[in-house]
Amino acid sequence: MPGGVRCLRDTDSKKLATRDGASRGRGEICLADEFILETQGLTKEFAGFFAVRDVSLKVRRGHIHALIGPNGAGKTTCFNLLTKFLKPSAGTILYKGQDITSMAPADVARLGLVRSFQISAVFPHMTALENVRVALQRQHGSSFDFWRSKTVLNRFNPKAMELLNDVGLSEFANTPAVEMPYGRKRALEIATTLALDPEMMLLDEPMAGMGHEDIEKIATLIKRISAKYTILMVEHNLSVVANLSDVITVLTRGQVLAQGDYSELSKDERVKEAYLGAGHA
Repeated sequence: MPGGVRCLRDTDSKKLATRDGASRGRGEICLADEFILETQGLTKEFAGFFAVRDVSLKVRRGHIHALIGPNGAGKTTCFNLLTKFLKPSAGTILYKGQDITSMAPADVARLGLVRSFQISAVFPHMTALENVRVALQRQHGSSFDFWRSKTVLNRFNPKAMELLNDVGLSEFANTPAVEMPYGRKRALEIATTLALDPEMMLLDEPMAGMGHEDIEKIATLIKRISAKYTILMVEHNLSVVANLSDVITVLTRGQVLAQGDYSELSKDERVKEAYLGAGHA
């Protein structure tokens, strides 16, 4: 039921509490709880070229869901559609049972669907603490508090430090972002994303440009935060995908080729041919 929340009966289930504190009766399971994000026939056409075509995707709440595929498969376009930086040519997008297809990016972010980008997107000459504080100011509707007194801004510091600690950056609190190692900047970007209080995070190639040591750190961080957040990520590093993902969707030529866990997909001849290659079997 697009735009609404469908519920089913299950005599084995217990009473379920909703995020807003309400409760449902015994045996009532809400599909918006099971799948936090769903697309139906999602399509994006550019002058006759289909970058994304008829993509139907279901992301289960609490899972790490990976979107993989060769270059040009439509992964980033799909991300842009989900976060409303592009308008679909056809199809619908449901988030927590609500149709968000026609919403603006800022409105989608306010609902709790937040994206990090493929390149590190932090203010280079601000400290780590200041970067997170800016995100907190935005979340609390205080985007222009830059110009207020330091005392006013300091009210965000305890929460900012908590978030820095969550991503292992406490010791970098007073370090300008430009002086931080690349992997630490990516961790900082995740902290600023968390500051927006998401329910679901879309991570666009979180390991891009990293060395082995940084990859391990960020992978461990993603695994840790997945205990609290649903994550949909685009990632080319197949070892990371194999170790982190609950579910993997393979795109090729803008369409869904296959879906499953890594052990299933690594044996799928279509996936080997399109993306993984025999050496990854």
